[in-house]
Amino acid sequence: MQIGPYQLKNNLIVAPMAGVTDRPFRQLCKAMGAGMAVSEMVASNSLLYGSEKTRRRANHEGEADPISVQIAGADPNMLAEAAKYNVDRGAQIIDINMGCPAKKVCNVMAGSALLKDEPLVRRILEAVVGAVNAPVTLKIRTGWDRDNKNALAVARIAEYSGIQALAIHGRTRACGFSGEAEFDTIAEVKSRIGIPVIANGDIGTPQRVKEVLDYTGADGVMIGRAAQGRPWIFREISHFLQTGKMLPPPEVSEIHRVLVAHLHDLYGFYGEVTGVRIARKHISWYTRGLAGSASFRHAMNQLQTCGEQRLAVDEFFGKLASQGRWLSYVEELAA
Repeated sequence: MQIGPYQLKNNLIVAPMAGVTDRPFRQLCKAMGAGMAVSEMVASNSLLYGSEKTRRRANHEGEADPISVQIAGADPNMLAEAAKYNVDRGAQIIDINMGCPAKKVCNVMAGSALLKDEPLVRRILEAVVGAVNAPVTLKIRTGWDRDNKNALAVARIAEYSGIQALAIHGRTRACGFSGEAEFDTIAEVKSRIGIPVIANGDIGTPQRVKEVLDYTGADGVMIGRAAQGRPWIFREISHFLQTGKMLPPPEVSEIHRVLVAHLHDLYGFYGEVTGVRIARKHISWYTRGLAGSASFRHAMNQLQTCGEQRLAVDEFFGKLASQGRWLSYVEELAA
């Protein structure tokens, strides 16, 4: 799959997720087989450029190419400036968020709320594409509610405006993350436009990836929540698409090793106080479904230092290993 001048190693992309797709997570998923990872969204408000949070989100040091940064906002000029700001700091691809259903985003007419105003969509896309010498991509939903699905109209605007790839989440803004994602709209859009289309929503297993690609004709898939605590899902999907066979599930020793390396990167990236807080949710995701994990997670949330977290993690996985107990991520989801 190619976006602008960048040839991806495969068509598996990490979805942008607020509070999740920071640099440590993106690097890990790429190392585990993802062809690209999109950053958590960066606000276009120039007043936020100096904040520590924004500086961290614009930190791509050591990250494998291509570096894709998602920007969010509702003002074409501010989004154009945000795009230039991020390209100047290492972004190689700019992604525009018109898919987030969160109220705090939609209430300021950003994210998926923009789908209500197609003329504004056009002005934003043209402003951002014209502002940077880098490919610009777009993420949308199927529409703002089930009676107003305009993904095809927005897709045509995107293609005309110079957008180089389009990711579509198979739900409307009103759906949030409830119900099941639908792929008929994605299939229709793919059949009617010429730029790459990336399918997103409820894609959590290698088998499901193949089903969605076959059904929609999409050029790639975007994996979000299914990668939380399971970054190896990308190598499993890649192997399945190439061979039709599933890889063996990771053993306790590998899960432990991957988690410890992830924690090390989180502590280094955020510092101890914030790192410990951010690490809690990742530890919860990695251990979900494993024997004794419920009580472990409860105790973990009370710990306040990196050392305490690391010791607790080592003790938990040491106990599992001594018992010879492990579960695949498929079994974890069913547990």
